[in-house]
Amino acid sequence: MHRLRHGDSGPAVAEVRSTLASIGFLHPQHDSTDGDSAREYWQDTDAVFDAPLDSAVRAFQQQRGLLVDGVVGPATYRALKEASYRLGARTLIYQLSAPLYGDDVAQLQHRLQDLGFYVYRVDGFFGQRTHEGLSAFQREIGLSDDGICGPDTLRSLELLGARVTGGNPHRIAEEEVVHRAGPQLTGKRIVIDPGFGGADQGFAVPTEFGDVYESEILWGLASRLEGRMAATGMETFLSRRRDANPTDAERAETSNSFDANLMISLRCAISDNPAAQGVAGFYYGNSHGSVSMIGQVLAGFIQREVVARTALQDCRTHQRTWDILRLTKMPTVQIDLGYLTNAADAELLTNPRQLDVVAEAILVAVKRLYLLGQDDQPTGTYTFAELLAEEMAAADSAGSA
Repeated sequence: MHRLRHGDSGPAVAEVRSTLASIGFLHPQHDSTDGDSAREYWQDTDAVFDAPLDSAVRAFQQQRGLLVDGVVGPATYRALKEASYRLGARTLIYQLSAPLYGDDVAQLQHRLQDLGFYVYRVDGFFGQRTHEGLSAFQREIGLSDDGICGPDTLRSLELLGARVTGGNPHRIAEEEVVHRAGPQLTGKRIVIDPGFGGADQGFAVPTEFGDVYESEILWGLASRLEGRMAATGMETFLSRRRDANPTDAERAETSNSFDANLMISLRCAISDNPAAQGVAGFYYGNSHGSVSMIGQVLAGFIQREVVARTALQDCRTHQRTWDILRLTKMPTVQIDLGYLTNAADAELLTNPRQLDVVAEAILVAVKRLYLLGQDDQPTGTYTFAELLAEEMAAADSAGSA
C-alpha cells in the first residue's frame, strides 16, 4: 500500500481516521452525528491527514509496539486492521493458506488461557497451538472439536466466564523450559539472524579503507558469535544465506524449523539526527499484556553486558510486536547495536576488535540466562576464556561420571 503521512488526503486517509475513531484513539470529526454518516465517513475523498490524526497514529503505534513515526505503512496498516476485529464479528478457524490475525483472536486466546486450555503467548495469531487449545475446550464441554470458533463455541466461552489461573502460564512455561535446559551451553540450539544480505547491503559507512556496509558488519558479528558458540558446544544456525535477504516473516519461518532454544537478531540503527547513538534491545510484548519473559530477561542481560564492555550508550530494552519477535516460536531478541549515522558508534562497529568484544558480551549474556543467577559474576567481568574453561570442565566431569 501507499504510505500515508501528515498532509496526505483521500479515501485511504478517511479509512485510517475511521478505524482509529472506532477503537478510541480519535474523536469523530465533522458535524454529522447520525450513524449512517459515520459509517460512510471512510468514503470521504476529502479526508486530510491532519495534526490530530498524526498524533492519533503515533499514539496507536506506541500502544501496539510499532515504530513511532506517524507514517501509516504496511506494518501500521496491518495493525489497524487487526485492532478493528472484535470477537464474534467473524468465524475463527485455523488455515495455512490465509492465517488469521486480529484482536478477536487475542480475545479468544485470553479466554482459553483463563480457562486453562492455552498456555502460550497471546499474540493474536490463530495458529496450530490456538487451534489445539480451542479443540480441547470444545471436547471438554461436549461440542464438536472442530477447532472452529463459531456462535455455539462463543456462547459456551461467555457462559463459563473466566477463573483465576494463578499467574501467567506463558511466562511460567518459558521459565520452566530454561530451568529444565540446565546451566551448561553444550547442546543449546541458537539461531543467529544477521540483518540485510545479498544485494541489500544497507547503510554505507565511510572509512579510511573504503565504504563498509551494514550487511558486512552484521555478518561479521554473526560469524564471530557463531564461532564462539560452537566452541562451547552449542548448535548454531543462521537465519539466511549470505547472498539472500529474506523478509522478517521468512526469517522467522526458517528459524522455527530448527527447533531452537533461542534466536538472536542482529541489527544496526540509522537516523537523520547524527547525534542519535547507543545500543538498544527488543523482545516480544504486546498491548494485550503478553510478554516473552525469557526474551525480556535475555535482552536485559545482553544490554548490560554490551554497555559494560563498550563505549556504546545505553538505550535500554523495549517490548515490540515486530514480525521477527512475534512469529518465532522460541524466545527471540533483537539487538540494535548502534547508529551507523553517528560517528562514534560507526567507528566502534567498523572496528574488528570491538566486534569481538560485542560477540563475547552476547555469549556471556546467554550463559547468564541459563545460570539463572547461580554462581554468577559481576556484569562485564566474565571472559570468554573463563566461560570456555568452565564449559570444558563441566563436559569432562559429565564424561567421567
